[in-house]
Amino acid sequence: MAGADGPQSLLAAPRCSQRPHGGVAASWGLRFGASAAQGWRAHMEDAHCAWLSLPGLPPGWAFFAVLDGHGGARVARFGARHLPGHVLEELGPAPSEPEGVSQALRRAFLNADERLRSLWPHGEPGGSTAVVLLVSPRFLYLAHCGDSRAVLSRAGALAFSTEDHRPLRPRERERIYNAGGTIRRRRVEGSLAVSRALGDFAYKGAPGRPPELQLISAEPEVAALARQTEDEFVLLASDGVWDAMSGAALVGLVASRLSLGLAPELLCAQLLDTCLCKGSLDNMTCIVVCFPGAPSANEEAIRRELELDTALGRRVAELYASAQEPPSLNTVFRTLASEDIPHLPPGGGLAAVIAEAYSRLFQGSEECREVRILWFVYVVLGLGPRALCTLPLHYTPAKDLCS
Repeated sequence: MAGADGPQSLLAAPRCSQRPHGGVAASWGLRFGASAAQGWRAHMEDAHCAWLSLPGLPPGWAFFAVLDGHGGARVARFGARHLPGHVLEELGPAPSEPEGVSQALRRAFLNADERLRSLWPHGEPGGSTAVVLLVSPRFLYLAHCGDSRAVLSRAGALAFSTEDHRPLRPRERERIYNAGGTIRRRRVEGSLAVSRALGDFAYKGAPGRPPELQLISAEPEVAALARQTEDEFVLLASDGVWDAMSGAALVGLVASRLSLGLAPELLCAQLLDTCLCKGSLDNMTCIVVCFPGAPSANEEAIRRELELDTALGRRVAELYASAQEPPSLNTVFRTLASEDIPHLPPGGGLAAVIAEAYSRLFQGSEECREVRILWFVYVVLGLGPRALCTLPLHYTPAKDLCS
């Protein structure tokens, strides 16, 4: 969370519904999936956009962005709608790579922020972080401001990650102090947890200083990565995702699901449900962009996954049958967390499989629906082990498990 929101901004139960979507540009080997979930937050403040082709540019160029608003959703929605146009305007018909494109991205962020300022009601709060992936036939450009983050998987490993813009990073701290600001409780002026963002114009009024040197700057940090045949995928996500899992765990989880043949959009939905189970309390949005080198369906991986589903279901039934009284779902979680379970996917175990197997024991009773709700609450509230939280191959949408 970029702002100073507290428990009062959380709902009594999470809103889990998602509308996963995706697309394919087969001629240049790109496909993507995206999804978003409001989660426990009282309002949805994330936004995103995906362009598999860019008008005026040759085939092979594409644009993806995730934006995470604070103090409202208006800035994030503005960025999702208008940032691509500013990027296109700055790129022109024949962009020079890589330096010309990198500079164009920086100008586009700053120009979008200036346009927003001209439309923004005076004195109104609100801002948004942003992370962008611009794909060309030769390079991957990652531009970000704030704590929405991107990671690149290459040759089966985490090859690159953006670094969050936090007030205590040396370069950020120097800019804030030089602009007359303070850092309290690790926040700019004791309020904002990020040091770069679109909007937040109350922090951009230091006299005599250009936009990129204000307390809060909209200038992105840009990385230009030469494409390689070993490039697999890029994951873009708002900070609600990174709150729950590390970059390495997410890369491993995405790769494992792709090896099961899961479509990128369903993969994104599973990923967000997993992070919700692991305790993320923030809005969550993610986009997975797959390149020709991405993992594809693997019969051995599918076989292991089905065996794991079956073994976990059998173990739950054994625990239930061997107890003098039916064990609680929390007891089942704790027992399995203490056991050595082979072939668990990266990021944890299979909470949904465990809960589903448990609920089958109550088929036809009112307890069944209660169990399907309680498994979710147990994990999210920390009453059960958070390690057992990765969703299964067959994917039970979390919206069916929430009240």
